[in-house]
Amino acid sequence: MEQKLQDILNKAIPLTQAMGIIVERYTKQELTIIAPLANNFNHLGTAFGGSLYIAAVLSSWGLLFLRLREAGVKGSIVISKGSVEYLRPVTSDIVATGTMPPEDDFNGFLEHFEQKGMAKIVINAVVGEKGKEAVKFEGVFALVK
Repeated sequence: MEQKLQDILNKAIPLTQAMGIIVERYTKQELTIIAPLANNFNHLGTAFGGSLYIAAVLSSWGLLFLRLREAGVKGSIVISKGSVEYLRPVTSDIVATGTMPPEDDFNGFLEHFEQKGMAKIVINAVVGEKGKEAVKFEGVFALVK
């Protein structure tokens, strides 16, 4: 599954190649991606805010993509709204982990999609720095037929 997502990111979103994004680990509840600092630094030598945001979005989007694929659900996933909070600088590789909401929320999302042909779900992600949260992200993702 991770390799399939990696291939899709590389083909469909060319920026992921420039960022050096690697799909690291997937479970049904989490997806972790890594982007090397060497490809994503700013003038201060820390991770660029835009790269942090993109990594958080992709860890969330990718997690939803894989869950829907496993469930046999087809549709287009788009980000409807995203908010980010930068808590501290990131001085090493960007490690972003998206986390699914509770299973009941996901099942309700799928039911709504089946009934209406469109549904929204909130997925959160964090970027860590030395064992602490450096970035918190909340994304509202829409699934449309």
